[in-house]
Amino acid sequence: MADFGGWLMPIEYPGQGVLAEHAAVRERVGLFDVSHLGKASVIGVGALDFLNTQVTNDLNRIPDGAAQYTMLCNPDGGVVDDLIVYRNSADDLFLIPNASNTTDVVVIIKEAAPTGIEVKNLHEGYAVLALQGPRAAEVLQSLGVTPTIDYMAFSHVTIAECAVILCRTGYTGEHGFEFVPLWEDASKVWDALVTAMQPFDGVVCGLGARDTLRTEMGYPLHGHELSLEITPVQAGSNWAVGWKKDSFRGSDALRLEKESGPKRILRGLQSTDRGIPRAGMEVKNNAGAVIGIITSGTFSPSLKKGIALALLEPSYSLGDSVVVDVRGRESISEIVALPMVESHVR
Repeated sequence: MADFGGWLMPIEYPGQGVLAEHAAVRERVGLFDVSHLGKASVIGVGALDFLNTQVTNDLNRIPDGAAQYTMLCNPDGGVVDDLIVYRNSADDLFLIPNASNTTDVVVIIKEAAPTGIEVKNLHEGYAVLALQGPRAAEVLQSLGVTPTIDYMAFSHVTIAECAVILCRTGYTGEHGFEFVPLWEDASKVWDALVTAMQPFDGVVCGLGARDTLRTEMGYPLHGHELSLEITPVQAGSNWAVGWKKDSFRGSDALRLEKESGPKRILRGLQSTDRGIPRAGMEVKNNAGAVIGIITSGTFSPSLKKGIALALLEPSYSLGDSVVVDVRGRESISEIVALPMVESHVR
């Protein structure tokens, strides 16, 4: 167990470990308790139009019953948080931000909200559980729940006699689902899922495996690949910005950066030797000049080598060789395309 975003979270579970939990998700199915994630609501006539002036992505791109990845930026284009918005209707939106940023997100949106639109912090009103892996749909079916909903869509179902929001989302790159029950129902739903996945050789998983899985996919983690100092343009997240919208928080700064080109860009790295890059390590070119920094680094259980995400000078691109300073020892890495393993989210 360890502190994460102010919450005591499992890094790995007894008798398994990160490697076994990672393999279970890639090959079979795994269950995560990620109830530390924030929850909030924006409700009232015109809620969608209002929230669209705050977040980067365009909520008009999705219909009711769909979810969207987006970001809340500051006026300089830095990312206050990245989050998922669930569109119940144009007047009813449900948000899942990151744990440590929930208060900031709610305060910013609430202060900007016009009369008639209510913004609530529901952090401990709901839990979030994530069932991920190629056999996740079979687990759901065994519980009598039809798993055929589109990627980034959600529905309302009953599990263990509890009302649950079922979402086709996740943070591992595998086919999966996330469950949002009421906080007081979380244990019942968790127990039902643990029991249901046993015939499929499923395991419970901690944040260690969650990190190795998301790093292989190139998924950003706030505080690493996104921050108040790292913009969506630098993080390669232009796809999550509604550039055709009139304006949103940080839009002027982001448009200027996009037009002029970022001074650094997020890249994937794979070690060509036995070096394991870690966050904060310097990246150099072959002449020894510093050209960037590792934002996330780990050993990839799937690829059996060191991998990393790094912010580099934009002149360095796919196939280029770079040097990572691994505690005073030079380790060679190659810039590679993301994701580093095949995505199965759809």
